[in-house]
Amino acid sequence: MRTLLLSYHFPPIGGSGTQRAVKLARYLPEFGHDVTVLTGGGTSVDHWTPADDTLMEDVPDTEIRRLTEAEPDPAWCGGWPSRLERWLGTPSPWTRWWIEGAYRYGLVAGEQADVIVATMSPYSSATAAARLSRALGRPWVADLRDPWALDEMTIYPTVLHRRRELRRMRRLLRTAAAVVANTPEAAIRIRQLLGERRDVPVLAIPNGFDRADFSAAPPERDRDVFRIVHTGHLHTELGREQRRARLRRALGGEVRGVDLLTRSHVYLLEAIDRVVARAPAVSRRIELILAGALSAADLQVATRSPLVRIVGYQSHGAAVALMRSADLLFLPMQNLRPGKRATIVPGKTYEYLAAGPPILAAVPSGDARDLLLEAGTAHVCAPDDVEGMAGAIESELRGTSALRPGPPRELLERIERRTLAADFASVLDAVIQGRRNGTRRTPHASRGLPEQAPTRVGR
Repeated sequence: MRTLLLSYHFPPIGGSGTQRAVKLARYLPEFGHDVTVLTGGGTSVDHWTPADDTLMEDVPDTEIRRLTEAEPDPAWCGGWPSRLERWLGTPSPWTRWWIEGAYRYGLVAGEQADVIVATMSPYSSATAAARLSRALGRPWVADLRDPWALDEMTIYPTVLHRRRELRRMRRLLRTAAAVVANTPEAAIRIRQLLGERRDVPVLAIPNGFDRADFSAAPPERDRDVFRIVHTGHLHTELGREQRRARLRRALGGEVRGVDLLTRSHVYLLEAIDRVVARAPAVSRRIELILAGALSAADLQVATRSPLVRIVGYQSHGAAVALMRSADLLFLPMQNLRPGKRATIVPGKTYEYLAAGPPILAAVPSGDARDLLLEAGTAHVCAPDDVEGMAGAIESELRGTSALRPGPPRELLERIERRTLAADFASVLDAVIQGRRNGTRRTPHASRGLPEQAPTRVGR
């Protein structure tokens, strides 16, 4: 069987958004699905799409079709063009390029495909996939790495804009043969959004970690220094912008009760300051390493502390090595009002678990908290709980932590990339067989997640 995988985020573009597509392309062939990847030119590099050529080593034999081999992807337009797109809903030149190019190239690349998979974002991939599905007579599967308009991290100009995007999301997902979310909570909400279209199965298959990425021996380092590590993006700028945007808040453009500034290093640095104030000698043996593409706002906060070491964006292999060298891994998330569950789990969560060191998880209620509590290797506190963070750091410094030395083996097996690829293959098998039989078969529940989705809190 052949799968056309539509994924803008693909090597040499790096970052967390690329990992899922890379691992699907690598492991789906083991379960009977040869993959053709349809992607961009791989030349668009900015804060959110850093370059990482090393990721191509994961997909050496994969057929890759690029929209443009000779010219760069169109640049994203900021300023007034971006504002007009957000307010009026008119597609930007980049969006038009991606939809039209994916459709035009997909007609050729997908001619022999049995199924089309669009992994998103960008969510305009759904438009291209739906058009290809109609033109080629092949079913398409929506793979949502984030929950689109249901994502509490996304801020819209007004509540009307959010509702408009929800309508677009519902309309396009109803054309899919199946929808794959990456958290149980997101799957619950997508099922509710689709409403009467119960014949569109919605499953949850999480992100995960690749055991092959952790096969080398952990790096050696000087253990006289207590090392806290954060990898990936921080959201200082977005959090500050949210707090300034009073008009947008009044117009309902953001989900009520969400605080995005906690998904940064701001509160962690306050916690470290408290630890040092209570035991000044600690300042000589503690460091915070920030690995990732940092914004100007991120850097402004980081450079205030002499204990911060900024190493910039690292290749995926180097980032994994840095995780494994840590004494404590920092996992921040957005804060939510009481009784609300987050719809996302940061992709780094799974690799943090596989890396082994204890985790300082400043996370709200939701699937990330559930998973970390099950693992037993994380100090879990609220995203804005500075004293809770300080206490976790102090317990690790003193060696008095009661955490497990590592997650249970069965948990790691559930979230390993090869296992998850097998789950994804079972979804594709059911979709393809359903098309051949003229019916819709319900794919099996993912082995990467509990059979029963968690009950919502406060509902």
